[in-house]
Amino acid sequence: MGESEKNRLIAWNLELQAAHQRLHRALRLVRESLKAGDTASARADLLLYCKGFCAALDGHHMREDIGLFPELSTRHPSLRPTIAKLQQDHEMIAMLLGRLDHAITSDATPSELAGHLDGLSAIMESHFRYEERELLGVLSTLDLEADPHDLLGPL
Repeated sequence: MGESEKNRLIAWNLELQAAHQRLHRALRLVRESLKAGDTASARADLLLYCKGFCAALDGHHMREDIGLFPELSTRHPSLRPTIAKLQQDHEMIAMLLGRLDHAITSDATPSELAGHLDGLSAIMESHFRYEERELLGVLSTLDLEADPHDLLGPL
């Protein structure tokens, strides 16, 4: 196996970790804007950051659900229960994103907004840790000719 072939094989686990790291950074920016103090500015920042963050997180999960997970299910049938759990998490996270979006565009207080971020952050962290623990080993050996953006989203 040549070096370029080896690099291609290990790219999937690294791509997933990089996508998760970018989403962590985006969430950190959202939290920082809320902690800034000025409610009007914080709401404007949240609207800006959360729209991008929410779209990125939702897009990442959608691409996994329709791209990466079917490939993994076909190639590794033993992962089907894990993938079902991850897809269930995706549905819960989508619901939480919708609630956060509604809170941002309504008259939610900063503490209510922080509560939405805390809930989203908790499930997101748990989901990412589980996904990485269960899938990184398989992804490190995945021989798949595809664009990472097609399977993980444009992060």
